[in-house]
Amino acid sequence: MTTPLALPQGDFDYIIIGSGAAGSILANRLSEDPSVSVCVLEAGPSDWDPMLHMPAGYIKKVFDPKVTFPFSTEPTEHTGGRRVAVPQGRTLGGSTAINGLVYNRGQAEDFDDWAAAGNLGWSYADVLPFFKKTESRIGEGDDKYRGRSGLMPITSIDWIHPISEAFISGAQELGIPRNPDYNGATQAGVGYFQRNIHRGYRMSTARIFLRPARKRSNLTVLTRAHAAKIIFDGSRATGVEYVRGGKGGACHSVSARREVLLCAGALNTPKLLQLSGVGPASVLASLGVPVLRDMPGVGHHLKDHFSIRVVAKVQGIATINELARAPRLWGQIARWLFKQPSILALSPSLVHFFWQSRQGLARPDLQGVFSPASYREGYVGLLDKYPGMTCGVWQHRPESMGYVHATSTDPFEAPVIQPNYLEHENDRRVLLDGMRLARELLKTQALAQYSVGESMPGVQVERDDEMLDYIRRYGASSYHLNGTARMGPSSERVNVVDAQLRVHGLQGLRVVDASIMPNIVSANTCASTMMIAEKAAEMILKK
Repeated sequence: MTTPLALPQGDFDYIIIGSGAAGSILANRLSEDPSVSVCVLEAGPSDWDPMLHMPAGYIKKVFDPKVTFPFSTEPTEHTGGRRVAVPQGRTLGGSTAINGLVYNRGQAEDFDDWAAAGNLGWSYADVLPFFKKTESRIGEGDDKYRGRSGLMPITSIDWIHPISEAFISGAQELGIPRNPDYNGATQAGVGYFQRNIHRGYRMSTARIFLRPARKRSNLTVLTRAHAAKIIFDGSRATGVEYVRGGKGGACHSVSARREVLLCAGALNTPKLLQLSGVGPASVLASLGVPVLRDMPGVGHHLKDHFSIRVVAKVQGIATINELARAPRLWGQIARWLFKQPSILALSPSLVHFFWQSRQGLARPDLQGVFSPASYREGYVGLLDKYPGMTCGVWQHRPESMGYVHATSTDPFEAPVIQPNYLEHENDRRVLLDGMRLARELLKTQALAQYSVGESMPGVQVERDDEMLDYIRRYGASSYHLNGTARMGPSSERVNVVDAQLRVHGLQGLRVVDASIMPNIVSANTCASTMMIAEKAAEMILKK
């Protein structure tokens, strides 16, 4: 049921905080049962903006405060004293409405490691059925690993550029095999990304899961409903207090007869728990919030993928840089309108490579991305005026970790975000090796006919200290933040939720988002977050 105005109060069986990768799926699955009532609280507006649905609109929306939380990290030595942007989606669909559209599950070993850490039911064999349940894979793939009848279309790229093909050939020159399905039996190799794009449009979880579910009378969706705190009766979560209409707006509440499901993401989830009295006692004391449950793990174990890009100039062929400018852009718009392959229907990264940073490793510890496009130094989202191509890389499983702490009882105040990028020496070594590989890939024989030479960082940057300085000055978040409400046994105080995603020591409260990841996945986090929601829905419904 679409609710144009917020209800001042109401009773529901389930309250879902956040409508992103997890929240929209939970809303759909739980409301399939007509005997239960579900309420979704979304802090941002409806996803009416057409740019949210055009894939190329990503670069316009990812830093738009109207549909994002424009968060940034604390500066550190390893970011050159810079704050690093880490925006989070704030609209129906959450970050699936603004992300880079890549569908990437991760390696089987990631989930086997989760299970080995004491999380029964989270091995790769356990979670594979939930990956398959979400997706409708359109294209190549072994049905042992791929789903064909889910709601979310997963497509292959239909816009093939000669430079992309040359990059793949060059990777093969260096011994990286072509892999047509990195979400299948093995991740290692090079090839084209699969994406949440279908018939030229972004497939956010709001579009695919929430929109059809809103036709059900037992589902209420409230937009511009900013959660302020979770309400408890003793140790049981019984509702949510929220503010409607922005800072200074009216305060309302909704009650949950069964459960509150926290799906606000790896930054807002720990913040909301802390504002509700659940978190490290020292943090709660600094806020003046009474301690409901002292949980040192809330907000800690924050991890992210820190990436660096290498850029080269191109000759002899038009790149996306030129195609995105008039008059060529008009032709691309026409192609998009007529459902033809177009740069408007692309994800920002077109080609992937997953590989080892050094010989002797059992599985890839690097992820790389490539596109026949490049962005101006110092300008967010502005393409270079010359033809260019970009190869970026990040470490799959960084060892550096940080924290998220609320700074005020005002729910609209941003938290302190400190991922401690590159604090661990091994992270610096792996990223240096990854940057060297990216530079090699842009210098292969297959790309020689197109390459004019490296423009960033430039051939003058050679030594490790020079490369590290470049990484400090230009490294960026991949927006894969996770781990701040970690899943694991209660015997370890750093863990926040159990294998059923229930908050330890509390009742009626689960966390269902990337916060619960015990360790970061070797991938973009969206696909795994959707899997977590599918699995959570089944656990809740079985209960």
